[in-house]
Amino acid sequence: MAVPTAPGTVAVLAYDGMTGFEAGIVTEVFGLSWPDIDQPWYDLTVCAERSPLRILGGASLHTPHGLDALAAADTVVIPSVKDPAGPVSAGLIDALRTAHGRGARMVSICSGAFALAAAGLLDGRPATTHWRYAAALQERYPAVQVDPDPLYVDDGDVLTSAGCAAGLDLCLHLVRRDLGAAVANAVARRMVVSPHRPGGQAQYVEAPVPQDPVDDRLSSTLHWAQEHLDEPLRVADLAARSAMSERTFARRFVAATGTSPAQWVIERRVQRAVELLESTDVPVESVCAATGFASAAALRHHFSARLGTSPTAYRRMFRDRASA
Repeated sequence: MAVPTAPGTVAVLAYDGMTGFEAGIVTEVFGLSWPDIDQPWYDLTVCAERSPLRILGGASLHTPHGLDALAAADTVVIPSVKDPAGPVSAGLIDALRTAHGRGARMVSICSGAFALAAAGLLDGRPATTHWRYAAALQERYPAVQVDPDPLYVDDGDVLTSAGCAAGLDLCLHLVRRDLGAAVANAVARRMVVSPHRPGGQAQYVEAPVPQDPVDDRLSSTLHWAQEHLDEPLRVADLAARSAMSERTFARRFVAATGTSPAQWVIERRVQRAVELLESTDVPVESVCAATGFASAAALRHHFSARLGTSPTAYRRMFRDRASA
């Protein structure tokens, strides 16, 4: 078996007056060590134009790493900017252009898109930002194809996300691109990611099964369902397994997961299809049987509706990225 390689260096920009949450999203995903994940991890660096910096709440941050370290990273993350209406410093623009010119992957979260746009890195590209700033981004940088709807936009070497919490979705998406669905799912479970988030962007990470605070009947049923996705999973049968009426089961299900039982099953089946397409060579028809879809056409329909591509095209895209 080949020894897994480290996915590279990640530099996140810190700035005066920021909140700890903004950079914390990035450090949580890329900076923490996951001892139970047998995979060399990212090398994270927090960079700043000057140091120390003030963080909201009276704290301060000191880092010895400047914009030169930012420009040298494999992945550059701008979590936000201090003032979307204000100018972006010439030094930061130069560092961003240098990093992109080297082939670095450029990532913005929330208003960080304004920094990438100021450097000209979003010209002619689809991009998103917080819905409050979308109109201003479009007006200020008309060459950018601003879409205020998705949680994040993956345009290959340049990726942008909506508000700060959507940055978590994007960071997990990057882990999934780099290391595969199984690793991203493991990180998501440990971070207790919400199973369904608002927004139009397809979700690429598996959500953890919720624990019912009253009893574990619902949780136990959902764990069982995830192990039997290749079988018919009717709501009536799931309710009976939970020792609940269908009405009570549906009400508690929506309260716990934010979605209906039928949609939850489809999401889990699509996610299982993703894992099989990434990790095996079995035909799409076999993937269909293993995930419980009634036909290959049904698999293609639900897969495309959520991921925007067909199972065959997804497998080809994933393998192209993995071999790059």
